Amino acid sequence: MNEIGVKAEHNYSIHLDANFTNAISEISTKYNKVLVLVSEDLKIKKLKGFKYPKNFTLFTLPGAEKQKDLQVLSKIWKASGDINLGRKDAMVAIGGGATTDVTGFAAASWLRGIDWYAIPTSLAGMVDAAIGGKTGINTSHGKNLVGAFHSPRAVYVDYSFLDSLPARDLSAGMAEVIKSGFIADTKILRLSESYKSNLPELVTRSIAVKAKVVSKDLREGKLREILNYGHTLAHAIEKMEKYSMRHGEAVAIGLVFAAELSHLEASLSQENVKLHRDLLGIAGLEITYPMKSFEKLLALMGNDKKSRDNQIRFIGLAKPGRPVWLESVNVDQLKLAYERIAK
Repeated sequence: MNEIGVKAEHNYSIHLDANFTNAISEISTKYNKVLVLVSEDLKIKKLKGFKYPKNFTLFTLPGAEKQKDLQVLSKIWKASGDINLGRKDAMVAIGGGATTDVTGFAAASWLRGIDWYAIPTSLAGMVDAAIGGKTGINTSHGKNLVGAFHSPRAVYVDYSFLDSLPARDLSAGMAEVIKSGFIADTKILRLSESYKSNLPELVTRSIAVKAKVVSKDLREGKLREILNYGHTLAHAIEKMEKYSMRHGEAVAIGLVFAAELSHLEASLSQENVKLHRDLLGIAGLEITYPMKSFEKLLALMGNDKKSRDNQIRFIGLAKPGRPVWLESVNVDQLKLAYERIAK
């Protein structure tokens, strides 16, 4: 399998085991001008001193979540205007999930929408952020509250980027991989027991899960919400931590919380709750958070995009591969589930 297709406002392909240099060359032949956005903290040997085609203009972004900011977006717009980036030109994101998020939104907003391409360099970017057309930036009120659905023209996944990925980022990406196993492809769970030796297959399977879901529900009518398993608490934790945590590190805590809540609300077995803890532990991820933070997190979860009519909504599990929607969970149950992950 060399490609996985995604159905969206326009159909596009995720090219598996792609070659970075070939991807850049292919894109360069299609456009007169290309603005390529790369994070300043991206330290990959093959990118150092890389000579982009003459029609490429390099724009350096701040590191991590700092790039998902209105002021940064404004600078991208200025750079686009400076090179007279037109409707038939394009942007390219090279980096992790934050880079694909802000590049996609910049492309969506420039001239009311131009083409863009994703070349994810992190595990989380490959299996999650670069796929599905969700783009956006953060605000003082929360994560990804300003954005648009604007799918890339293609995604190029070069597995060799994982060879130089820092251990912390590899672990963080595994949270999204493990999530995919619990909501859809349970073989991922077995492969995750020895994840370092199974990365290409884990990436491919996780991409297939997301591609299938977003092809059926691009704009999160309902089905796509299953991809948010573990994310309601995770987004609140990220804001509490002022985005100093990796997204996957927060998701890991959110997954165990969601599993404990699923045990209370959807009869998920204790064995499967333990499986969450075990697999995330194998990946080297923390799965607890301070008890004193509960009230603040509760308020932050109330501002989450998935909340409806002042009711916090969660995705839960009845069993691996069978997600369920938990509507209007009462505060006592939330607190009880949180106590089981608290330190």
